[in-house]
Amino acid sequence: MEDQKIVQRNIALQREWYGEPLGDRVRRLVVAFDVSQAFLAEVLGISAPMLSQVMSGRRAKIGNPVVLARMIMLERKILIPAVAAGNREALRGALEDVRDARPTVGRDTLPVGAGTDDRAVLAALREVAEDENLVDAANRLDPDFPAIADLLRRAGKNS
Repeated sequence: MEDQKIVQRNIALQREWYGEPLGDRVRRLVVAFDVSQAFLAEVLGISAPMLSQVMSGRRAKIGNPVVLARMIMLERKILIPAVAAGNREALRGALEDVRDARPTVGRDTLPVGAGTDDRAVLAALREVAEDENLVDAANRLDPDFPAIADLLRRAGKNS
């Protein structure tokens, strides 16, 4: 019974720290990229057992900020039209890009600033929604998903 309380506490902490349980985020990546959990762990740079523990709530956090940065990079790559469409080559390329990435993490930012991938994502968002709708969506998502809200706000700026 004590283990269940620890898992519940850890999942609550994940919601607070990451916006949602890490198991949900990782499962979305496994499905979106059609890979095994073990392969995803390799791409992220974390051991498969450690990823499993984080997903199940037996561990509360990802201790290495680079691993979290790679996870965020993959989440953003899902928004690239060819990746979203399930194009095998695009999926493989996105996974390789993230696996080979050597992101640096600053005090105030994660290493997912405006790079080429962001430009593609911002352009794709602008194609499907008007600026004011993107900003409205950002405002709605901000309390629970601030990173996504920031991306929507940047897409909503007249560029």
